[in-house]
Order: sequence, then C-alpha cells, then structure tokens
Amino acid sequence: MTSPTSTTGTGAVAGAGEPPEPLPAHDQRRVRSATGLLAGFNDTGLLEAADVHVARRVSALAGEDDEQVQLALALAVRGVRSGSVCVDLAAAPALLEHAGWPDPAGWVEAVAASPLVDQGVLHLEDGTVYLDRYHRLESQVCDDLVERVGARPPVVDAAALDAARARIRGDRLSEQQERAAVGAVGRWTTVLTGGPGTGKTTTIARLLVLLADQAAARGERFSVALTAPTGKAATRLQEAVLDELAGLDPADRERVGRPEAMTLHRLLGWRPDNATRFRHHRGNRLKHDLVVVDESSMVELTMMGRLLEAVRPQARLVLVGDPRQLTSVGAGAVLADVVRGFGDHFGEGTDDSPVASLTENFRSTEDIKQLAEALRAGDADEVLATLRRPSDEVELVELPAEGAVAGAAAGPSTGEVLSGALRQHSLDLALRVRRHAVAGEHELAVAALDDHRLLCAHRDGPYGVRSWNRQVERWLADDVGEPVLGQWYVGRPLLVTTNDYALEVYNGETGAVVRAPDGRLRAWISGSERLRDFSPARLEDVETMHAMTVHKSQGSQAAHVTVLLPEADSRLLTRELFYTAITRAQQQVRVVASEAAVRAAVAREAQRASGLRDRLARRLAAADRARHVPATHEG
Repeated sequence: MTSPTSTTGTGAVAGAGEPPEPLPAHDQRRVRSATGLLAGFNDTGLLEAADVHVARRVSALAGEDDEQVQLALALAVRGVRSGSVCVDLAAAPALLEHAGWPDPAGWVEAVAASPLVDQGVLHLEDGTVYLDRYHRLESQVCDDLVERVGARPPVVDAAALDAARARIRGDRLSEQQERAAVGAVGRWTTVLTGGPGTGKTTTIARLLVLLADQAAARGERFSVALTAPTGKAATRLQEAVLDELAGLDPADRERVGRPEAMTLHRLLGWRPDNATRFRHHRGNRLKHDLVVVDESSMVELTMMGRLLEAVRPQARLVLVGDPRQLTSVGAGAVLADVVRGFGDHFGEGTDDSPVASLTENFRSTEDIKQLAEALRAGDADEVLATLRRPSDEVELVELPAEGAVAGAAAGPSTGEVLSGALRQHSLDLALRVRRHAVAGEHELAVAALDDHRLLCAHRDGPYGVRSWNRQVERWLADDVGEPVLGQWYVGRPLLVTTNDYALEVYNGETGAVVRAPDGRLRAWISGSERLRDFSPARLEDVETMHAMTVHKSQGSQAAHVTVLLPEADSRLLTRELFYTAITRAQQQVRVVASEAAVRAAVAREAQRASGLRDRLARRLAAADRARHVPATHEG
C-alpha cells in the first residue's frame, strides 16, 4: 500500500493543518495523570483528553505498555475525530515540530508486534495505522465498488433506449447531460459529479425516464429511491426532480411515477437500538431498481458502507455530488476518493469510467461562476480580483487587516465594519419572516428563509453562529420595539439538527415559529411534501437560524448569501469551506473578510488521510488482471 491519500492528493496526514497550540494548565482537554509520550503530545495540544483516555484504557485492557504504540493508537483516535480514516506513521511528524517523535522504523516494528494488532484493535498496513473498524469499512467499501463495477453490465433494450433518448432531447438537455444519463443506463454504478447549476438533477430526471422505459419494455414496474444525507437536501432533490419531470411527456411521467426523496437513514431503516446498523443490509436488501444519492460528498465512510451493503447487486446506484465541496462531518472523504480512484484506473472522461462529470453551469450568475472557477483553480489573486470587481452579483466587504474582534460591540476598526456589513440583510430577512409569522402566514414565513443566508465557518467565537444569532435578535428587538423573549418567539427561524423519526422531522430541514389564529405559537417545518406544524415543546433538537454554519448549509441554496470568514489563522478556513459557501448563492454572494483570510482560505486545502483512493485503483487493476488471465485446466 502506498501512502494514504486525502481529499487533495497523496501523503495526507490525519488532521493536518495549522500547528496546534499548547494547552493551558487548567484546560479541560489536558490529562494531568498522563505520562510519557501521551503527556508530551497532550501538552502540545496535538492530542486531546479523549484521545489520551481511549489510548490508555484500551492499551491497559490489551496489556500494551509500550508508549510508542499507545501514541499510535491515540493518533488513530485523533485522526477519526478529525475526519481521517488512518495515520501514516512516517508522515506523522508533519503534524507538529516536536523532539519526542519516535523513530519511524522502530515505531512501525513496535506497532506490528503489539497485542493491539493481534486482538483486532489496530490494523497496520505498510506503515499506516487504522483503527481496525475503519480498515474493515474502507476495505468493504472498496470491495463492494470493485464488485459492482466489474459485474456483467445490465441488459439494455437498444431500440427502447433510442426511442426514449429521442424523447428526452430538448433545449434543457445538454450533450454532456444526455451522455451521462445514457451511460448510467448501461452501468450498475455511476458517479455523477458537477458543481451547483451544472444540471445534475436534470440528468437524473432524464435517467428516470430512460430506466422506466427499459422496465416497461420488459413488462416490469420500475422502483426508484431518491435519497440524500439531510432532510433539506432530500426535500430539494424531490422538488427539483418533480419540477424537471413536469416538463416531460405525460406518458413518461406516468411510467416514472412520483418518486419520494428521503434521508439515507430513513431509506436504510433506522434502528433505535443501534446507531450504525439498519434494517436493510446484505441479508435484507433494498427492493429498488435504482438508488440515487444526492449530496454524496456529505456521506461518511460508515454510511457509505451501510448503503453499499443494502443496495442489490442488480440495482443501479448513482452517487451524485461535488467532490470539491466540504467533506462529511464523520470520517472519510468518500466521494472525492472514489472519483480519484476511478480516475486513476480508468482515466478522466473515458467511456469506460463510471464517473460522469458535468462542467457547464446553467444556473449561477456569471460572476459567481468566475469566483467558483478561480477558487477551484486555487488562484487567490483572481479570487480577490473577482470579489473586488464592480458587480451586482459578487461583493467583498473587506475587514481591516489587523484588530481583534469581540462581537458586534468591538471597536470601529473591525466591529463597526462587521455590523454594517451584516445588519441590513440579516435584519431585513428577520423582519420579513416575523411579519409573515405574526400574520399567521406560515408558507410565506418559511419560504422567506430561502432568500438570504448568513454563513459562518465557526459555531462559537466572534465570527461564529451563536454570536451572530444573538446579535440579529438584538437588532430585531431594537427595531420592533419589544424584547425577543425566551427561546420560542414569533418569527424565530428554525434549523432541525437531528433526525426525529417519531415526528418525521429530519436533520437539515428548516422552518419558522408562527402565531396561530388562536394566539398560540406553532413551529412550521418544511418537509419533502408539505409544511407540517408542531407544538414547539415537541421539537427538541432545533437551533435558531439567523446564521448557520457552512457545514449545515450543504444541500441547500439561497438567492442571496453572505459569507463571514474568520481570521486567517482559523483551522476551519479551507478552500473547500469557502467554495461550499459561495456556491450556495443563486443570485448574489457577499464575502465579509480580510484579504489575509481570503488568501488563507484559497491556499489551505482540507487534508483527510484515507487509503480508499489507492486501494480502489489497486483492486480495480488486480480485477482487470484476473479477468485476463487464461484459465488453466487439469487433466
């Protein structure tokens, strides 16, 4: 095995980025009882309390007292916590300048001889250490994909395909989109990539028509599952697909039916007794003929493993997404690794490749397109030039290069610039939502939320969601002349943060608190089919959404987006975060940041250590060789 790969290339280091800062003496992340290497790296801030406690406890249970091995285990735990799947011991010193790093060769030997490996806690592969669970998951995902790609392709009725292909052609279907849809008919597995506005949903809608026609030609019914990681993304997927289908031939619409989109958890069958296992698995596969997964960049390694276990080998699987966006909250960068692993083996844009890339943007404004292209290219000068160019679509509100921020009450050097930049758009939206909510106009109140989003990298701190949610509430109270009292107030914008299967309310769905005709407050939440209302007391995991994190914004879009970038030294500030934020905008994007922060965001690519890309390319090559080895016969 070669060095583990990442979202951006080879040789990634688990959780690499800005060097950590030493922990203060009484910091809760410090473990005072730690000794040896664990204590030294905990003091530096590289390891946190959770990493140290797990390493010590598991090592004690396994009878492992070698502090080098304990350090490797702690780094593997830290890696998963940071989104990585593994850690390359030879590359680990890149995390931090420290005199205490073990000699790489001796370190690998110590881990190889450890009872932690014998007992299935750690897995060592060519100097790379995995927590065994994640090695098994990565291997399973790789094996399932290789098996799907190498299987005998589905039988296609060429005459029916040609007839349906002629019907789906039109002004709204590009040559790229048609080629992608037709290609997916002839494969069990397709990866459809492209940025916002490139027509991924248009392509999926045409694919549904083509496959429904194939089923009809065989005298069979066609069953499709549309799914996404969050409720909001699933809602948008269903709305977009139905909108596309509405413009097609009535007979085609009837054959396709009215597909319902749902979260991945709901599709796989959530189990209250096990958060990582589902009702559908290898022994109880999904019945669908086609499974479409939108926003696949958000799907972590564990969930991708469960999905691949549940999809029938003779069902088509289409993974849809943008590999340049932020990766999943959990460990792995599966979509990016799969795209690159397939590219390494098949080449990019070849007829044999399961990857179909859409590159023409039909929706975003020209200046937003240029900004996104400059970001993808990593050209900070062009990003800044595009932001500073006079435009109704793209704007940079430049913060001073120096000066600390202490919320909206900070000094004029930065605080007043921030307040001036954020107040008008945020307050205007808050007032509009409140006006509709007071009047009991729940549909208008919820719909207004898609007009503007204030996106932050952080949850906490002066550039964070919590701070600006409170500030918008203060502005709102000042403007309407009455205090915003309590958690539940009329006009409060809502963001659902977890799946509630009893209420059928799902992570990522949005809503607003509205006054009912009887004067009581009701929380209206946007679902995949309709708005639903609840007593606020029944909703537990919701947040105020005057501002939201960029991570939470994935799967959604808004007409106008304001992006607040933190200071340049923030570890969260990456090209993927910046790209994800600006591509949420449909009509206008405003970036509030210093020049240094913009340059830092463009320069810093997210690093997630993973072996999936290399493993996939190697397994595909081995499978090809096996298919071409002549059979031998004894006799």
